[in-house]
Amino acid sequence: MNATPDEIICFDRVRLRFGGETIFDDLSFSVRQGEFVCILGPSGCGKSTALRLIGDLLQPDGGAITVGGRAPRESWQRLAFVFQSPRLAPWRTAIDNVMLGMELRGGERDGAQMRERAEEALALVGLKQDAAKYPRMLSGGERQRVAIARALAVEPQIVLMDEPFSALDPNTRQRMRDELVTIWQRTKKTIVFVTHDVDEALTLADRILLFSNKPTRVIDQIALSAPRPRSLADDAALARHRAELIAMFAGLERTGP
Repeated sequence: MNATPDEIICFDRVRLRFGGETIFDDLSFSVRQGEFVCILGPSGCGKSTALRLIGDLLQPDGGAITVGGRAPRESWQRLAFVFQSPRLAPWRTAIDNVMLGMELRGGERDGAQMRERAEEALALVGLKQDAAKYPRMLSGGERQRVAIARALAVEPQIVLMDEPFSALDPNTRQRMRDELVTIWQRTKKTIVFVTHDVDEALTLADRILLFSNKPTRVIDQIALSAPRPRSLADDAALARHRAELIAMFAGLERTGP
């Protein structure tokens, strides 16, 4: 599986084993530049593991992974992560937490340039007026926005998001989904978003990759062309996809890992 010019991430027959268990045996998929892809699958199928392989936090046992045409170890500066937990330093203000990502990356920016970039990133996520607040003064959704701002501030081409909204209450989760779509449309970043929530994937994605149980493979790909913001209740095609995905999940749960 050779990457085409517009494919920024490519998995080609990737194999991976942990503790005698086969996680991936022959996993192949690709992500196009600027695309919003959701990886959907049952718990324990290796969704988060795929992100770690992209980010060079793990190495495969076989096959090939390319990011921007290069091995992940040569491409990590193209990437930024957003995790389920915001992972903010409690002793730093919001703006200082955003600057932390840039500080750890190094580079040629001086302190004034980093602060200006951090201010721009906080404004993008709607927290310009909260730059001086500490994490304890922010809501769960606001803390996750700081984490997103920190990721954007390092100016990555690709943002890897590992169930970033799963710990939030339903109303905040829906609001964060809407805000993420707006940010993605403005920045044109490539986003790979891991979730086990069918509705979340249908709300966000250009394309859904459905992972199987282990040893994991892509068992379906669903391209979504419905305009955003999306309403699953008012769109017949989305409702049909939802019913199909829920039925597939039920089948995966019956067969087990």
